[in-house]
Amino acid sequence: MSMSRNSLLLLFTFIFFFTYFPGLIISADMTLSSIEIFTTHELLKATPTVYFLCKGDNKTELPDIKKPHLLYSFKGEESWQPLTNFSGKKCKRCGIYEEDIFSDDVFDEWELCPSDFTTPDGRYAHFKEKEFNASFLCPECLSFSGVSVSAPPAENDNPNKKGMNVAVIILLSILGSTILILGMLGTYKYWQKRKREQDQARFLKLFEEGDDIEDELGLGTII
Repeated sequence: MSMSRNSLLLLFTFIFFFTYFPGLIISADMTLSSIEIFTTHELLKATPTVYFLCKGDNKTELPDIKKPHLLYSFKGEESWQPLTNFSGKKCKRCGIYEEDIFSDDVFDEWELCPSDFTTPDGRYAHFKEKEFNASFLCPECLSFSGVSVSAPPAENDNPNKKGMNVAVIILLSILGSTILILGMLGTYKYWQKRKREQDQARFLKLFEEGDDIEDELGLGTII
């Protein structure tokens, strides 16, 4: 009985957080779309070793970036992608760095937030004068930033991707509704079962009390 109550409590807790706090469940990967560095800091090395790092995460080396004033573009499918992951609206302290023999050099450090990705395709650009210009992609971050669905579509917007996002939303809505209905049905059945058990217990108690009265009056012996 205790297990049933715990299961129902867990179910309703899941439904509550899934409905009112989707940011606690949905996660969003951020990838590097393009980057151009304007300088290098390490003079003793022929090619720089550039990496991306968010506080609390593992650093991600960007192996293709070797020369300044050259634009590097990526598909988001590289082995070192994604750069980081958001599991809610909370920002991260991130930066782009260059390895150094003594102390790593900083291109720039900044607060990176899911709400920064405000374009319809979930793009965010970060520019640091005399250091670098980079763009990042995080389409799933739009669910955290609350971008209006009426925003004008980008020229390179992929209609297939839009359809997929709509299908996912519909699927999640159906799943949430199904879980809610099953939870309510399970609660109703559990209440019915408890009511039957209580009625049976009352009936047995009355029957036992009747037997006790017959024994006291000696009716059982006469019969």
